[in-house]
Amino acid sequence: MIADGEVQAWFASLDCQTETIERMRALLAPDELERAARFHFDRDRNRYIAGRGMLRRLLGSYVNTVPELLVFRYGEHGKPDLAEPGSPVRFNLSHSHGLALYAFVAGREIGCDVEKLREDVWRDRIADRFFSPAETAALNALPPDQRTLGFFHCWTRKEAWIKARSHGMSIPLDSFDVNLASGDPAPLNGTRPDPAEAARWTIHPLEAPSGFAAAIAVEGPACRIVAAEWSETI
Repeated sequence: MIADGEVQAWFASLDCQTETIERMRALLAPDELERAARFHFDRDRNRYIAGRGMLRRLLGSYVNTVPELLVFRYGEHGKPDLAEPGSPVRFNLSHSHGLALYAFVAGREIGCDVEKLREDVWRDRIADRFFSPAETAALNALPPDQRTLGFFHCWTRKEAWIKARSHGMSIPLDSFDVNLASGDPAPLNGTRPDPAEAARWTIHPLEAPSGFAAAIAVEGPACRIVAAEWSETI
C-alpha cells in the first residue's frame, strides 16, 4: 500500500542468476518476450527480462494482481501505464549499467531516472548543447572535482521530469531549469514558455548506490520518499 503523499522507490540489480531469469521470463507477456528475443547479447537480454519481471512483481503487489496478468499500455513517447483503468497507482522505471530504479506513487504523475557516474562522458559539450544557460553557469561554478556529480545531478533531474510529463525528448532540455545541488527536494527553477508549470512539480534528489545518481520528479508538493532494495522475496 502506498500512503498519500508518499513515493516508494526500489533499486534492483539486473544481473541475476539463471534461475531468477527463468522465473522472471515466465511472468512476461508475448510482446515482452518478443522484444527480449531481439537483443543480440545475452547480458542485455537477461537484464531486460529481469527488469520487466521485477516491475511485474512489484506492481502486482501494489494493485493486488497476479504479475503475469498485468497488461500495459504505452503513451506516445513510450511511457508505460496499466491498461486496466481505475487504479490510482502511477509508476516509472529507469535503468543504467545493470541497475534499475522503480518509483510508485498514488494519484500523481511520476518520472524517475538513474545514471552511472562516468568521467568519460563529453560533459562540457553535452551541457553547452542541452542544458539551460542557468544550469550551465551553475555547473561551471562548481569546483572541478564536483562537476561530474553535478552534471549527473542535472541530467537525472531533467530526465525524471521529462518522463513524468510523458513527452519524451519533445520537450527541449534547455526550456526548463533544475537545481544541481544535493539535498532537499525543490520545485523546478523555471519552465518556459509557461512559468506557472514549474510550481506543479517537485524534484526529489535520490540517494543512489555508490557510483550512480538518481532523481524522481513527482506532480504536486514534496513527498516522503521511501527507498529500498528489491529482493526476490517481495
